[in-house]
Amino acid sequence: MAFQIYTTDDGRTPGLEYLPCGAMVPKTGTLLKAAGGMLTPAGGTEKPLYFCMANREEACQPGELIPVFRLGEDMILEAELPQGFAGKLGDQVQLTSDGTGIAAGAGGWAQVTAAGEERVWVRISQTPAAKTTE
Repeated sequence: MAFQIYTTDDGRTPGLEYLPCGAMVPKTGTLLKAAGGMLTPAGGTEKPLYFCMANREEACQPGELIPVFRLGEDMILEAELPQGFAGKLGDQVQLTSDGTGIAAGAGGWAQVTAAGEERVWVRISQTPAAKTTE
């Protein structure tokens, strides 16, 4: 299951934008980045900029417009809690490689705001995770 918008700080519904996608199968709740003028899934430590609202069974034609929400720091997103997840409040964690969830790895743009037994809530940070040297 992909991300869901849990809430915004001011309770507003984000406005839709229509932007060109690359050769991908868009699924609602996938977090996207811009690459080469097209939207593609953001994964790992890549910063997501958009929340996909299209849901298709087949790939888009490159440049085809799809509906998206622009991610803001006032949005809290909800996702399934991955196995082995050890993140806690304030930690910045990675996205899955397909942009549809949270991975167990540290160091991404998704900042944990809460975690339960089956779900985790994050907001996309405006600053990258601090690099640590050990």
